[in-house]
Amino acid sequence: MFLTRFRFNTARLGARRLLSSPQRLHAAVMFAFAEPLPQDGGSRVLWRIDRNSRSETFLYLVSPDKPDLTHLVEEAGWPETGRWQTHDYSPLLSRLAKGDVWSFRLTANPVHSIRRNADEPTKLTAHIGQRHQMHWLLQRQEKAGFAVLEKPQEQRLHDELDQYELVVRDRRQLEFAKTGHRKPVTLVTVTFDGRLQVTDPDALRHTLTRGLGKAKAYGCGLMTLAEA
Repeated sequence: MFLTRFRFNTARLGARRLLSSPQRLHAAVMFAFAEPLPQDGGSRVLWRIDRNSRSETFLYLVSPDKPDLTHLVEEAGWPETGRWQTHDYSPLLSRLAKGDVWSFRLTANPVHSIRRNADEPTKLTAHIGQRHQMHWLLQRQEKAGFAVLEKPQEQRLHDELDQYELVVRDRRQLEFAKTGHRKPVTLVTVTFDGRLQVTDPDALRHTLTRGLGKAKAYGCGLMTLAEA
């Protein structure tokens, strides 16, 4: 497994065009691999866009094969001076141990199934409020191999929204055309930043390499870890 980071040159039209459409960006990500990737239920390609406080925009990519992002550099980077960084992900994955504490980031598509009456089929609908978005993640943490850390009682300033070392931010509603669909696709995403404790290393390795939640083809589901 490999973890890759690429910085966009947002002054370029090509970068803005890609960043405006998860459909185009997904295609650009998949063009980074010369050979078709296996579809056998193993590790898959995950990607995420991070925008930081210094107006820098990065693409993070986790993949079973090493990517070649030359086309992204030429279209949306700095062809003369900009490259990308790819690191072997296996050492970090192998060192995960029960009880370890890490900081994490996850961009996800928190949705739930609803229907107005028993005669209607269920429909996936985005969670809108922060409380429901946070609950969406907490519902999945045990199966995903981690537990979001809780704050000490004396550090809690509000109700349950301040119970955990977890921030929900950067809510975005994306609308874009998809080939073969008459109507545009609408997608609501949020980014979770927080601290977690490893409860099941194997399950967490699966989460890091297979993703969490839906809309993985559109930049959702990639969780990354950093030293806490």
